[in-house]
Amino acid sequence: MKLLIAEDDAMSQIMLKAMVAKAGYDPILTGDGLSAYEVLGKPDAPKLAILDWMMPGMDGVEVCRKVREINTSDPPYLILLTSRDNREDIVKGLKSGANDYIVKPYDVEELQVRIGVGRKVIDLQASLAGRIAELQAAMSQIKTLQGILPICMYCKKIRDDKQYWQQVESYVSTHTEAQFSHGVCPDCYKKYLQPELDKLKK
Repeated sequence: MKLLIAEDDAMSQIMLKAMVAKAGYDPILTGDGLSAYEVLGKPDAPKLAILDWMMPGMDGVEVCRKVREINTSDPPYLILLTSRDNREDIVKGLKSGANDYIVKPYDVEELQVRIGVGRKVIDLQASLAGRIAELQAAMSQIKTLQGILPICMYCKKIRDDKQYWQQVESYVSTHTEAQFSHGVCPDCYKKYLQPELDKLKK
């Protein structure tokens, strides 16, 4: 899995690259916020990103904010990395759209765990997106009746798309998920069945 590292300090960048590569990720490096935003805006953008707060051009908070403005069903997991540790800054960072926030100097094992949590979230998002796609495909298979149906004014048969005339129940069963249970309405009972029953009583 690709992982973006946006860090302007060369030594920190090298350390982060080595750590994530050792954990099995494919690191992509940028040294400023604008480049990070451009990478995250691409169709094949990394789904995980570590963003330093203080960067030239565009800081990590602004990158988070702008990335969250991108209309996507598969958003990246953003970890904000900074030396700022007061409550106001943490709230500001998370409100900007960061999924997580870790303070420098960070513990390597803790950062690895946080990245692992991010990967689990990404995997869950992908699984959910797959289920939604399956549901949409299933919904597209549901048959519906729309538009004007040509129906015979005498026998009440319906003409289908191939110009064949079918009984109403046959046509509806073919084009929907409906099933029929036959009965006799009161008007037809009086018109058809009652006379027959009266004949039998004589």
